[in-house]
Amino acid sequence: MAEREETINWRNLIAACAAVCVFAFSLGEIFPLLSLNMEADGVTPRMIGFNTAMAPIGILVAGLFIPRLSHRFGAKRVALFMAFATGGIFLLYPTFHWLPAWFVLRFIQGMTVATLFALSEAWVLSNATGRWRGLIVGAYATCISATFGVGAGVIGWVGIAGYMPFVVGAVVLCLTALPISMLSAKASEADYDHVPMLHFLPKAPMLLGAIFVHAIFDGGMLGFLSVYGVRGGMTVEAAALLLTALSFGNVFFQIPIGWIADQIGKTPMMMVCFVLSIVGLAVLPFSLNSAWIWPLMLFLGAAGFGIYTIGLAQLGDRFKGADLIAGTSAFSTAWGLGALAGSVACGLAMNHFGPDGFPHALLAIFVAYLVVRIVTQVMRRAAR
Repeated sequence: MAEREETINWRNLIAACAAVCVFAFSLGEIFPLLSLNMEADGVTPRMIGFNTAMAPIGILVAGLFIPRLSHRFGAKRVALFMAFATGGIFLLYPTFHWLPAWFVLRFIQGMTVATLFALSEAWVLSNATGRWRGLIVGAYATCISATFGVGAGVIGWVGIAGYMPFVVGAVVLCLTALPISMLSAKASEADYDHVPMLHFLPKAPMLLGAIFVHAIFDGGMLGFLSVYGVRGGMTVEAAALLLTALSFGNVFFQIPIGWIADQIGKTPMMMVCFVLSIVGLAVLPFSLNSAWIWPLMLFLGAAGFGIYTIGLAQLGDRFKGADLIAGTSAFSTAWGLGALAGSVACGLAMNHFGPDGFPHALLAIFVAYLVVRIVTQVMRRAAR
């Protein structure tokens, strides 16, 4: 225990979790809130998908200036500013209730939350050391899920109309930024070098591929799970709670998943999560209008988000120093690309093939990755 306390900077870990809580709450509320508002306004699933994709585009663009900002002003100052800026953007959505304006606002919000995400992830991996890395990363993922679930749950409490859901989100975002001030001076002055994704890709292509597929799942679920529920006959309030139930699967199971991965190996556990996600997506259309939908959401949340938890722990296991920072940059880029692809692919699938095109598109992508992963492993063994 003494060794763990010497190697793990708990102060910075708490600050990192606070930063990611802002990110998760922002996504947890704003994705279903905006999607349901657009659905109520008669916007097509295709256009909802394009609008949802603006946030991942903002995440990709943010990678160009995050290192410069953190180096010049300090990571803590940048994180605090972005937290308050995200809260301010929340209030602009109902002020400018106009679809073209929401495209611009969503793009800017993608940049602000991406900055919080990249900095907090670098803090976590820099301080989560030793044989308990999977467990610590699981706790980090739990923080993401808990605040994400709260964000989605706000809609079931206050509805989607007017200023109230946006005001609640803005207030919580500003309050959550306060613990970020706990970040130590050393970490807040860190210089996070930016390394393009293409430079890191040859070192861990399948790992980045797993993050990319997870992000497709993440972007698709955030943008269309609530709409899928409404199209399937659920009320707006119940459909919004689907995301809350999905996030609870992450909340309750990421720490056990991280612990199991520490015991049996992270690669086998990653494959288990992929197989379980495929099973869950396959049965989703048959469970939507039954009581089974709620445990299924827990199941999918645990398996789908477990992929990212294990991937992050693997990154910390395999890379150190500059390579670790390169990896976090590549993870952020892979997530942005995946979420963008997921938003567009699910919107188009739903538009052309009906509501069930949403889970079927995700299912096809998961199966494709698993096949590529298995074929790659067989070829490597044959080449030895």
